[in-house]
Amino acid sequence: MAKEYKFKINGHEYEVAVGSVESGTAKVTVNGTPYEIEVQSNTLLKPKPAKTAHVAPATYSATAPVSPAKIDQSAPVSGASPLKSPLPGVILDVKVREGEEVRAGQLLMILEAMKMENNIDAHKAGVVRRIEKRQGDSVLEGDVLLTIE
Repeated sequence: MAKEYKFKINGHEYEVAVGSVESGTAKVTVNGTPYEIEVQSNTLLKPKPAKTAHVAPATYSATAPVSPAKIDQSAPVSGASPLKSPLPGVILDVKVREGEEVRAGQLLMILEAMKMENNIDAHKAGVVRRIEKRQGDSVLEGDVLLTIE
């Protein structure tokens, strides 16, 4: 039976299950991905079991880049503002369409990251000019999700 832990590293949460530890190798699973790791010491710490926490979905409001030099060169026209992913994950749902007028703070997408649903809200009022990511797409932190003008 694996021991389960929750870690928070640089503000990101990780679910880690430690399985067998034999002959200097440990079998672990991090956020559902299995790994075999080399154990550096024979001394094992006795951590406390993780407690399950029930948390409401997080809401993120992405901000436009501060420097014009950081604006993606494929951005349609001046005044366009790309909305970037705050976390790596998978797009579960897109709540708007290209050409749709949105208000600041309006829910635009739902992003699943680390088995949690995260609301992606509009960082400003405007019109959705281009949707870069669709339902089911995997995204990395900083990927452009859509552009609001």
